[in-house]
Amino acid sequence: MSLQSTDQIADLITRIRNAIMVGKTEIRVPTSKLKVAVADGLVNAGYLDSYEVEEGKPRGVLHVIINKDGENARITEISKVSKPGRRVYAGATEIPVVKSGRGAVLISTSKGIMTGREAKKQHLGGEILVKVY
Repeated sequence: MSLQSTDQIADLITRIRNAIMVGKTEIRVPTSKLKVAVADGLVNAGYLDSYEVEEGKPRGVLHVIINKDGENARITEISKVSKPGRRVYAGATEIPVVKSGRGAVLISTSKGIMTGREAKKQHLGGEILVKVY
């Protein structure tokens, strides 16, 4: 397993998507502040069950629990919107609505990573990172 990833968020999202497809309930990935912030946003939006950071050398591990045993995953589709070759930004009034409000987007704002609803309430725009429903 390589410790270096070009796009950390895409790596995390791909691992979550692959785990859901094969029926796993949890994943472990090398940690970073960005991955922890994205996992926290997905937990707060209700799409992931929980996460915890396990310290280690040379790098800690982010342990993400997608759903509890015996439950179905709450994520139907998850994708990365802004990519290294093409960044996608939106103002506070231009934040997209996913699946008529049933889904969510995670946005990197000047006050941290938050859902699109939270960003609209605080009148903040930023880079659209993840689309999930």
